[in-house]
Parts: sequence; structure tokens; C-alpha cells
Amino acid sequence: MWRMQPAQDQPLALTTVRPLCPTNGKEEEVNADLLEEEAEFNWEEYMEETGAAAAAPHTAFKHVELSLQSSFQPGMKLEVANRSSPDSYWVASIITTCGQLLLLRFSGYGDDRKADFWCDVMTAELHPVGWCALNNKNLMPPEDHPYLRKAIKEKYSDWTEFLVQDLTGSRTAPANLLEGPLRGKNTVDLILEDSVLELQDLSDPFLYWPARVIQNVGGRLRLRYAGLTDEHRAQDAWIFYLDVRLRPQGWALENRLALQPPTALRPLKSAPDWQKALEDAQLDGQKNPLPLEVFKDHVDLPRHSFRTGMKLEMVSRWEQLQICPVSVTKVYNDVYFQVTLDDASVDATPRRVVCHANTPGILPVQWCLKNGVGLERPRGFEGQDFDWADYLKQSGTEAAPESCFPDTWQNRGFAKDMWLEAVNPHRPAEVCVAQITQVRGRLLWLRLEGVLKQLSECLVDVESMDLFPVGWCEANAYPLTAPIKAVCQKQKKIAVVQPEKQSVPSPTVEMTPVHHCQPVAMDAGSANGRYTCSRIFVNHRCFSGPYLNKGRIAELPQAVGPGKCTLVLKELLSMLINAAYKPGRVLKELQELQDQSWECQEETLKAKYKGKTYRSTLQIIRLADQIPDFCRKVCLKLQCCPNLFGPVLVTDKCPENCSLQTKTKYTYYYGKKRKLSKPAAGDETAEGDVAKPARRRKKRKAIFVQKKRRSTAVDYTPAGSPQDSDEEEDEDMALQSGSEGTSSEPREDHTDASSVEVASSRPRRAASLRRANSTGHPRAVQEAPEGRRRTTRSVSAYSQGSQYQPPKDQDMQVEEEGQLVLDRNPLEWSVDEVVHFINSTDCASLANIFQEQDIDGQALLLLTLPTVQECMDLKLGPAIKLCHQIERVKVAFYRQFAN
Repeated sequence: MWRMQPAQDQPLALTTVRPLCPTNGKEEEVNADLLEEEAEFNWEEYMEETGAAAAAPHTAFKHVELSLQSSFQPGMKLEVANRSSPDSYWVASIITTCGQLLLLRFSGYGDDRKADFWCDVMTAELHPVGWCALNNKNLMPPEDHPYLRKAIKEKYSDWTEFLVQDLTGSRTAPANLLEGPLRGKNTVDLILEDSVLELQDLSDPFLYWPARVIQNVGGRLRLRYAGLTDEHRAQDAWIFYLDVRLRPQGWALENRLALQPPTALRPLKSAPDWQKALEDAQLDGQKNPLPLEVFKDHVDLPRHSFRTGMKLEMVSRWEQLQICPVSVTKVYNDVYFQVTLDDASVDATPRRVVCHANTPGILPVQWCLKNGVGLERPRGFEGQDFDWADYLKQSGTEAAPESCFPDTWQNRGFAKDMWLEAVNPHRPAEVCVAQITQVRGRLLWLRLEGVLKQLSECLVDVESMDLFPVGWCEANAYPLTAPIKAVCQKQKKIAVVQPEKQSVPSPTVEMTPVHHCQPVAMDAGSANGRYTCSRIFVNHRCFSGPYLNKGRIAELPQAVGPGKCTLVLKELLSMLINAAYKPGRVLKELQELQDQSWECQEETLKAKYKGKTYRSTLQIIRLADQIPDFCRKVCLKLQCCPNLFGPVLVTDKCPENCSLQTKTKYTYYYGKKRKLSKPAAGDETAEGDVAKPARRRKKRKAIFVQKKRRSTAVDYTPAGSPQDSDEEEDEDMALQSGSEGTSSEPREDHTDASSVEVASSRPRRAASLRRANSTGHPRAVQEAPEGRRRTTRSVSAYSQGSQYQPPKDQDMQVEEEGQLVLDRNPLEWSVDEVVHFINSTDCASLANIFQEQDIDGQALLLLTLPTVQECMDLKLGPAIKLCHQIERVKVAFYRQFAN
């Protein structure tokens, strides 16, 4: 029950209260209008284009680091199912956490780490302590841990006696984190919409009022006070879940504090309406209580040493970019006190703030003087120069000692020119791109991008929970206010794209009037022309080859440049990649392009295909005199005319006469001589004739696609690559031109549309032809039409060439489609059998690694891409090829032996 108090009994509220700011009501519409532009903003590209120094380190944002931690804490106990006995369980302790993975140690091992094991809270059978007793299950050490059983039996007569001692004083893992909708969730994800908390009043630390969670953005909560509806959205408060003003429901009454609506909101409703809203909120909170784990990282506020009358400096809550003298005017208790802005003017309206020892923005006297920052003189102060010594003497007051101000802000890692994401103090719902313009002690001067210039500067404390690392908004699917004119705001020379067939360029977003952007002076390296190039032309009439779409090439601008070599070439290659039938395939081809004589730098290029984004690092030359050679080799790599793009403009007829060539003939002359398979002896064609390749049945090849998940586990699943009609035509052309017909595009229904990356493995060759030749029957294989032929052959036959003879009963067989058929369970394979299998694949060069590391069948089935890369020290390409072979064994194992 709450009661209204006379206004004079309450401290005066702030003249402007940010969570109650009336501008908040328009924020939803403002952000909605900018969604399209914000969706295109990319931090990596923006920082590269603007020459940004660096992003602020993630470790500087302590509140964000805490929000990503697991809800489970080291030391918690739980009951784990025994693998050897399905109906028995044993107690284990949590050693550490990694996302939804828990590192556990059975009770009885003490500090011995040898039997620690990982489990996934989402899949493992885990229960809180006491679950077995309630469900009549046995608690006994696992039978496959004889050391554990022996160690316990030596000291205790039975398991019960040991458990009583081990569990005394321990803390069990909460049941709601092990089952139900909250199972395995991080702390920040436990706060669901419509959860009820209690929020402290800004003007009185002893007053609280329930608030409902309207939105949870990575721990940043949009709260609506109980009793208010959607029409009062302007009064919503945005506050991070770790803020000390937030408490679980029932906390105020437990601590004998009052439940009253905020002072500024009381006129909105009658007393009975507020009372009804309070009862409804309490009832809702009891139905769906918020887990107490949400508050496990809340800090206990330290005691302060401030006394009434003490003076200090504080970042103004009312004026932008000002630090003002304030006085302690009230001490509530040993935790909270009140400061009032010093104002000696006649018409002064008291401006008060409730503070505690850790309040951001409170500073000792003469902090501004020591840090070279201007201090705002109090209103009504007489005198030209403000001096703290004279001011204290005239007012008969004392300065708050340095010991009153904790130094917990040290070592945050912020520096000038770093980039981050910050809340707009004038619109709390808006998060902006921000740059640090100045750092002084614990204060940061920020410039917010994308807002009005007069409101773009703000002053914040390093411990502010309104600061976030680069990428935070994207990670939490929240709109980020991007810079209005990202390219023109920074002086950096970029490649200029000149459109074709356009005498008078129409105004676009990228084209800004000259008076808006100042000319950029070239640096010393650019002035001598060594690192800058003139225009690079795209000659649309030249042969485009099997990879590039002729129609898309025709839509490209006629030239790119002039400018810095790397920027011009990066722009050109990006256009070519996205003009391909399959951009991911072209990206992979260009990744292999290297030359020892080139002076290069690495650049990351992207390709978009069917809503997915592929990234790869390419070598791009830096010197202008190497551009002709670079362009020619790129053209040859893509099997197109060497003059398709380069520093030479082809006006009418190409010197290579490329337009008269068919795709097959052209590739023979200008490609990488990737001829079709040679005819067998006696089948040579007459001179000048071109061998017609046999019609091949299209195969659905398996590739590995890495999926990025929120958990730490990485899933590698084989995915096919079906092609639509346009892609089939493209692949057929690629086959006819001698290119490898392997697609790096994953199957859409198997992949995450936002996180696909191109696997950099080399395409599989025609293994069937090579392996058939090695058996001594090449003609038999070639004479049969490939589209109808299905042959089986022994894998072990190729393990050691002629030295190893295949047994009559074939141990394993391979169908042409790549499906492996095993006669022996791979779990029973010895090291030698594993080596024989690896020798039979295109990863034979890695067989000695399996021999050296004694990898048998069981170990083979446990290998994944991360373990292969780490334990075998392999690069990504060979590792993916090897994992493909391992995956074939796994698929065969599950198909034949798993049941």
C-alpha cells in the first residue's frame, strides 16, 4: 500500500529527467524511417573508408562483458547421469563455463583435473541437487571411474556419508536453468518481455515502483512503469539491467522501503488507479518471477564519506558539455546523498541529483584544473576568474577529500579517435556511431554521427552503461544511427567510378556537390605516382568467359579511377565478382591468384549470392607499373579475354579477336590450358579437330559449410548444391571450357542465410577416371557411358600402390556418387586401417600424420574441422578436404552400423 505525500515533503525532481524525456515518444518513428539506410551500414567498411584508427576494445565495456557470461557459476553443484548406468546419477561441480558448455568434475576428485569433462547443457541430462531423491533415482559414482570409487571408499563407509559432507554449504544449479524455456540461456536472456522489476525513483532513493520490460536489447531494457499504457510510451525508461536502480520484485518491501509511483508521473492517474496498477504488477510478477540469477552481477554500493556542505565538481545533467561546481545538500544514509547545483542567482531553481559513491560523473575539487578542462562558473558568481580556494573561503565550506572518489575506472583502455556505439542522451532510444574526440581521466568527449551538429557532442563517464562496443547493435538486431555523409566527412582519397553512356550525371547519394567536400591533398606516396594509377577500363565487347555474366558486365561503368591502386583495384574486383554467375566461385578463383614478383597487400572482398555473403582475403598489388600484368593474369584466371579490363581502352575491335571464339575454343587458346580429358591411345582426333566431351550426368557434390551459432559449438554438416536452370547452364559452360564444375554455393535449406562463408578447399577432380586408370582397366571405364555407369571398387586397393593387394572380400566399396560402403565397423579400425583409408583418398599426403599420432577408428570419428586444424596444424583448404573424407566415413557409419 502506498500513500500520496505532500509535494513539499518530497525533494524537488530534476527539471529534465532523461528517462521521462518527452522526445522519446517520437523515437520509434525516427528509427523506423532510417531502417533501410541503417541496414546497409557496415562498421568494417566504414572504418576502412574513413581511415578510422581503431575500435575501442571490448574489454573496456565491463557491463557488456558481464552480460555475455553464463548464468551458471563455478562451484555450483548438479546431478549428472552416469553413462555406464542409465538409471544412476552422481554429483558434479561446475569448473568453468563457455556459452552453453559446462566443464564438470565429479565429486570426489578434489583438485584433480584428469577426469574433467565438457557437456552441453542443452543436450546432457543434468538436474539440480535433490532431484534424484525426489524421483527415487540412485546416486552412486560412475562405474567407469574406478579411481573415484576407490578414493571415496577409502575414506567413507558409503556414498551417502560422502555426499552429506560434500554438499554441506554448497549451492545447487537452479532448476529453471536446467529445464524449461530458460534452459541454457545467458543471464541477459533470462529477462523476458513483460517481466516485472522494481525501479528506484530518481528523486528519492527510498521510493520504488514496479516496471514491466517492454524490450530487452542485449541487456538494455526498455521499461514501462506499472499503470502506464502504450499511449504513455514517451515516459518509458531505457536502463541497462546491471544498473543499481533495478531490483527484483519484492525487494522494496523486504527492505522496508515505500512503493510509490515516480513523483513526475503521479498527476497522470488517480490514487485508486495507481493502487490497482500496483496490485496487478505484483500479481504478474508472482506468476512469472524473474530468476534471481539476473542480479548475480549487481554490485553492492560502497559506503560514502560525504558530509553536508562539501563541495565537488560534477558533469552537468542539465547542460551539454559542462562541468559545474555542486554542493552536498543532504545525506540520506551511508549509501546515498544528494547534490545541488551551485546557483547564486536571484531566480535560481534548485537542481538536485541523488548520488552514491560510484555515481558516474562526480569529480573532486580542482579536477578540471588538473586535467586542463574548463569549469563552468556558478550562476550569480561575481568575479571574472573562478578560483576554488577563494570560493571555498567565501562560502565557508570545504572540498570533498580525494578519498571520497573511488578509482574503479582505471585501465579501461579508451583512447582518442577510437570508435564505439553510444546512446544519444537527447533520445535515449537511439544508439549512434560515435568517436572519442578527447580523453581526460575518467571522462570521454564523444562526437555522435548522424545527429544534428549542435547536439552531436556529449560528455560521458568511462563507467557509463550507455556505451557499447562496435558491432553491439548488429549483434542484438537493433538499428544503429549511421553517419549521414560517411564518405565526405573524412578526408581520404577514393576511387571514382565514372558511369558509361551518361553525359550529365544525375544526382545520387554518393555524388555530393563540390562545396560540401573539400579537396583532398595527395600524400607523399601518391604524389610521385608510384602508388596511384590512372583509369582502368572495362571493355564490354570483349569475351566474358564462363564465370562472368555478359549482361551484368555490360551494366558496369566504363572505367574505374583514377586513384590509389589498391582502392581502384578493390572496387574493380568487387564489381567483377558480383557480375559473375556465381560470385562465390569467382572469389575462390581469385584467392588463388598470386605472383612472387608482385608487391601486394591483403584486402578482404565480399560476394553476395542468394542472400548470403561470402568473404575472402585477396592479394592486391600496390604499384601502378604492375597493373597491366595483374589485370591480364586476373583475366586469364577467369578464362576471359585478356583485354576485358585493364589500362587499355578497346574501342572497336579487340586485338585478340576474342568475339569470334566460342567458349571451348577460346579457353583452349587463352585460358590456363585446362583441356578436357585426353583421349586414350589410338583415339586421337585429327589435327585441328576439337574433341567433343562426353555428356556427364550432373552430380550433387557434398561440401562443408561452417555455421556460426550463438553457442561455442561449431556444427559441420554436409550440404548438397542443387542448381536452378540458369546455374545448370552456367555449370555446363564451365565444364565445356575446362573449368572444374564444383560449386561452392551451399544448399539454402541447410545454411544460415546470414553467416555462410566460402570454403577455400580446392574442387575435387575427376577421381573416378584417375582411380580407374590405376587399377589397370582404363579402357573399360572410358568405353561405358558415364551417365549410366555405376561401378564399385575397393578403397584399400589404392592405399599403397602396387605393394598393397586388395583382398578378395572387399573391405569397403565406393559408389561413383561418392557414397562410402563399409564392410567393417570404423569404430574397430586399427591405426593401420585408418592409414590405408587415408592413402586411398586425395588426402594421401596426410597419412603419415595419422600414423605418427596413432589415430584409430574411434579417434577418426571424433575429428572435426577445429580439431583437425589445431592438432594437425593444417591450413583451412587441406583441413576441409580431409574433413570431407572423414564425413564420408561418419555418414557410412551412421547408415550401416549406428543401429
